[in-house]
Amino acid sequence: MEWRERDEIRWLEAELPGARAAFSTRLGGVSDAPYEALNVGVLTGDSPESVGENRRRLARSLDRDAESVLMARQVHGADLLWHDRPQRTRVYADAIKSPDEADAEATANPDLTPLVLVADCLPVALAGPGGVAMAHCGWRGLAAGVVGEAAGAVGAEAAAVGPGIGPCCYEVGEEVLTAFDHLDGVAEGRMLDLTAVARGLLARAGVTGVESADLCTSCNPALFYSHRRDGERTGRQAGLAWMS
Repeated sequence: MEWRERDEIRWLEAELPGARAAFSTRLGGVSDAPYEALNVGVLTGDSPESVGENRRRLARSLDRDAESVLMARQVHGADLLWHDRPQRTRVYADAIKSPDEADAEATANPDLTPLVLVADCLPVALAGPGGVAMAHCGWRGLAAGVVGEAAGAVGAEAAAVGPGIGPCCYEVGEEVLTAFDHLDGVAEGRMLDLTAVARGLLARAGVTGVESADLCTSCNPALFYSHRRDGERTGRQAGLAWMS
């Protein structure tokens, strides 16, 4: 992955076979504290006007059409929405609550841009001959099978795992540890490595080319929002993917 910057917007970008992925930071937007600055999550308490402007700025920086960004209301599950055309309800562009619930978006249309919101959970981009997908991967979604669902939807051969909470900061209980006891080397005591979990599940789904940011959202307050670190009053960064 490489750092990119345009018009004060800074993001990590990954190249995948026939696709690209971008993982935004909190830099370059218009939101006031505690959401400063590039908060793209509307259900955070931030003003919809600020979120809408931030979303437009992010899409413009990536040379993507804001009206063709795909997103849903995330519920920490494994459901995926497939899209052949732009969403009828312009959830991203109009900065409104989505009428649909899903934790992964996928398409084979190069004009469309699947997106997920995160603030410690992992944004995972997947690409294959069937298209491109973005998955929102917290522990519940990972345990529920969102990686396999997204990989299967596009026949994924490669993936990029964006920034999320690291094993340095993610202490969990027995319920969470038990959910991944079939994977080796993903926890040390009560400290769970979500990226290692995602890599293990991607391997089981047949995804062999995987790169990861290996950046902890909780440890990097200047770059990322973190729910674990900041509580409810925090923003959201985004993971986006598109066919190139």
